[in-house]
Amino acid sequence: MTSHQNTQTMKPATAAKKLGVYLEATPAEFQEGVVSRGELNALQADPPEWLRELRRNGPHPRPVVAAKLGVSISGLARGGITEALTTEQIEALKKDLPEWLQKERATQAEVRKETVRIKEKNAERDDQPRS
Repeated sequence: MTSHQNTQTMKPATAAKKLGVYLEATPAEFQEGVVSRGELNALQADPPEWLRELRRNGPHPRPVVAAKLGVSISGLARGGITEALTTEQIEALKKDLPEWLQKERATQAEVRKETVRIKEKNAERDDQPRS
């Protein structure tokens, strides 16, 4: 009995998400093909110039934009940001610091504090001896 290795492939959208880039900004051959696990690993290990450029200057997908601004994806939407942004646009928002961004950053900070509080409370509970 012989077993043969199936090559695991993914859609371009999945690969773009794993690479942290905006699919519509990738080259046509990337968007139109399928990406194998090996190809994805190669792209991550030794990114070609187009990938380095996208990561450096964008446009960036919303999860990356949210992370760079220190807000949630929902916070971006509440702030009216629904499209990909370039690094330059993100830096301009950071510099201008509109009211919505200040509010969303404060909200995100509260969420993080609450997450830590709950984690600590659960850790204390787990450390208690059970009778």
